[in-house]
Amino acid sequence: MEKLVEEKKKGLIHGCDTHEERLEVVSTIVRLGVVIWSGFIITLNYVDVPMLKKSSSAADITFVASIFAGGIASFGLTTSNGKNGNNKAPIKCSECQKLIK
Repeated sequence: MEKLVEEKKKGLIHGCDTHEERLEVVSTIVRLGVVIWSGFIITLNYVDVPMLKKSSSAADITFVASIFAGGIASFGLTTSNGKNGNNKAPIKCSECQKLIK
């Protein structure tokens, strides 16, 4: 008699072997959710939705913009457009040691 072995389908979180890997997956999902949410709120501030009335005063989205910038920075991205004249290459650690001495 042949034994039929059923493999369990591994989900996104259950496919991880260790607790740290699971936490990393959950952390990435939460950060991505925050970036999407804050980007949506910022977009709503600039787009006119026909069924949605805007308030008479302009909404201050500074807090949401800072959350968005922090969220994308956690993924290693920046919102800088490079027009500030500081287009130098990043300093490497060996160069930092030379500057300190």
